[in-house]
Amino acid sequence: MRGGLGTVLLSVVSLFAAEAVSDTHSRCVIDDRDREVCLHAAAQRIATLSPGATELTYAAGAGDQVVAVVSYSDYPPEAKQVASVGSHTRIDLEALVGLAPDLVIGWVTGNPAEQLETLEALGMPVFYIEPRDMEGVASAIERLARLAGTETAGQTVADSFRNTMAALEERYRDREPVTTFYQVWDEPLMSVNDQHLIGQVVKLCGGENVFGEQARLVPRINDEAVLAANPEAIVAGGMGEENRHWLTHWEQYPNLKAVAEDNLFFVPPSLIQRPTPRLMEGTQILCEKLDIARQKRERS
Repeated sequence: MRGGLGTVLLSVVSLFAAEAVSDTHSRCVIDDRDREVCLHAAAQRIATLSPGATELTYAAGAGDQVVAVVSYSDYPPEAKQVASVGSHTRIDLEALVGLAPDLVIGWVTGNPAEQLETLEALGMPVFYIEPRDMEGVASAIERLARLAGTETAGQTVADSFRNTMAALEERYRDREPVTTFYQVWDEPLMSVNDQHLIGQVVKLCGGENVFGEQARLVPRINDEAVLAANPEAIVAGGMGEENRHWLTHWEQYPNLKAVAEDNLFFVPPSLIQRPTPRLMEGTQILCEKLDIARQKRERS
């Protein structure tokens, strides 16, 4: 271990040890790994190790307490001004430890397990999140708010999310189904199954996910599988906000139903691929896209 990092680690360990002796735990929640995470007081220095974790923490009313983020943490805009400690797949531990967070928000399947284990070994509380359904998003906000001492603000956002998603579900409950292929990545070509949060959004909007029965949450597929499924609509997502070229790829198959009906749609990925309150906006957009497909069907 390098001298600089070693010195920082020792000081952080001493800090947490001293706090552990002088305080009793009073704020406890269960994280998405079913672990109990307890803090002696509301977190004041929070590190968020995924863009989704950053959004959720701000949504919980704790944005002012965030001292570290990772790349692509671009919402809300003020998050761009917070110190970055690498990417969600490779965290700069020295930089992170140097910022002395009193709470780390980890991503269950997205962060390197060994790096988060190192942080835990130093005595830093790690709260793991990975919402897998609508209720999970609202619950994550509430639990983060509990750890940050911002319960009132967090509860308001969580309640608004629940109410809005319930209203959307009611609005689209009886719409005619639209067979849908949601493309989450291009190389390799990937989709989602019905258990994935995006798959649940597709279903809420009255879409029938053509790869919904796949065993994996994010199955790898190929063009032939899409052609065989012959979806009525294709929806593209991905990283960043400009992946419309993914849709032009399918135009080489004029007999594909989605191409023949011009039902090639794009939804900004950050609105539908991050488990955050902005999922309300992404869901509304997707539902409107599938309604366009229905209207074309009715006119033909």
